Amino acid sequence: MPLLFVLFVVFVIVAIIYTAIAKQKRQAALQQLAISLNFRFSPHKDNNIPRRFHFLEDFGKGTNRYAQNIFTGEFNGEAVTFFEYHYQTSSSDSDGSRYTQHHHFTIFALSLPRSFAELVIKPEGFFAKLGQALGFDDIDFESLDFSRRYQVKSNDKKFAYDFCNARMIDYLLNEQNLVIEVEGRTLALAYRGKFSAYELPGHLRKLQKIRSLIPSHLFAQP
Repeated sequence: MPLLFVLFVVFVIVAIIYTAIAKQKRQAALQQLAISLNFRFSPHKDNNIPRRFHFLEDFGKGTNRYAQNIFTGEFNGEAVTFFEYHYQTSSSDSDGSRYTQHHHFTIFALSLPRSFAELVIKPEGFFAKLGQALGFDDIDFESLDFSRRYQVKSNDKKFAYDFCNARMIDYLLNEQNLVIEVEGRTLALAYRGKFSAYELPGHLRKLQKIRSLIPSHLFAQP
């Protein structure tokens, strides 16, 4: 028994050291990514970001809400912010024991030149809704494949049809499980979990691609 206890303690210590080293390496990689993109980077927790992006429904859930590893800058001439977001929830099991669950997202947000109505695009069956479009009906499109793959909700159907034009639909059908929201002057792309520094630029390019597919005439309207 003493030997097993010693082995367990050694295992725990090694795991703690490994986790700390991995975290340091990841932070260094994120910092290097910020330098390569010419973005500002803050690894610190920020409680103001959830208030800034309050329209994202998950930002109002749970407790201990904060953003961290925050990138801000310009990407191909567009003002962009992307960051990791955390909140936690508590629940009880059948024995009455309480446990805490931590929820992690990665959010990419781009500033648009004009304000728009709320629009939510998410995979059919996606259990965590993004946005507050709870009272809106799912909007159907001529593309049956697109209507089967994605839910589109908005209180402005004309804007939804303009946004989900043929090029946008083709792009989204070739992507997997994108969750998109437009509200006000923000275009947001959300993912569950975290990404490595190597993966982040690819998702940033997806956000930029979606922005490029928004019809230009929408920005000419007052």
